[in-house]
Amino acid sequence: MRSLGIPVTDRHRASGDALATVKLFKLLLSKDTGKSIIQESIRKTPKLHLEPKLVDIIAETPSITGVYYIHNADGTIIYIGKSKNIKKRVNQHFTGTDTKSKKIQLQVAAVTYEATGSELVALLKECEEIKRNKPGHNRTLKKAIFSHGLYSSVDNNGYINLNLEIADGRRKAITTFNNRQSGKDFLNHAVETFGLCLKLTGLEKTRSSCFKYDIKECEGACMNEENTELYNNRVNQFLNKYSYQKQNMLIIDRGREVDERSAILIKDGVFKGFGFYNLNYRINNIKILESIITPIENNRDTQHIIQSYLRKNKRLKIIQL
Repeated sequence: MRSLGIPVTDRHRASGDALATVKLFKLLLSKDTGKSIIQESIRKTPKLHLEPKLVDIIAETPSITGVYYIHNADGTIIYIGKSKNIKKRVNQHFTGTDTKSKKIQLQVAAVTYEATGSELVALLKECEEIKRNKPGHNRTLKKAIFSHGLYSSVDNNGYINLNLEIADGRRKAITTFNNRQSGKDFLNHAVETFGLCLKLTGLEKTRSSCFKYDIKECEGACMNEENTELYNNRVNQFLNKYSYQKQNMLIIDRGREVDERSAILIKDGVFKGFGFYNLNYRINNIKILESIITPIENNRDTQHIIQSYLRKNKRLKIIQL
């Protein structure tokens, strides 16, 4: 290091020696005009190689939002995925070094795709297609894609209580979450936005008043002081905003083309499916809507996908029908 004029900090310490080594390596690379270091590195690192067929498949795959299907030589679908950039995601499969990626690389013969424009439509279509086709390399949807649910009950004083619990298929959840922490974050947002009680939302386990009551930010539902109707109205406002139970509504999102939009139909609180319409075509009638909608099975997974997407994308256009 001294002979080459490379400064060393924290000499003989791990970080100092490592940084000095990086500087030495950069110097070697800059002097290697014949690129022998890089060529030798690639020759000794097989994972950097892509078979010609994989290169051709990537070249033919577009950088669009949608669902993609990986087929083997028999045409059988071995993997289904969704992405906001299909080309990038397929490239990750073909350059990955994990066990699943290596198996896909050995078996793949072709990749087909369907554009959706909307990430929400892609999520719903991916879920439906995996359940229907059961590809060998898709493992994640063999069980529910969520772990916790939000449930409600009415206490002895008439207040609506909210409870975050492990998802129970025998009970209908208001909404569902990938994990407990995302559920708690959601409830904390409800407490702040709608002025709900920490105790009655299950965020505080106490027999007395909640913390917000003590600092005068809670109206006193935890102490049976607030009017039950006023408190329950705020709870219902919160539930109506993030749950589409008993609602007739359209969720409008991006389409496959610039002059197109996607529409997700909820009828009587049940997800019916999705479709696409041209911006010049007005849709204001459920019968007309149903004619352009591709039916999709309504289940707990689709409900979770829609509600999770609505929570994360607050600027989506929603039309009440």
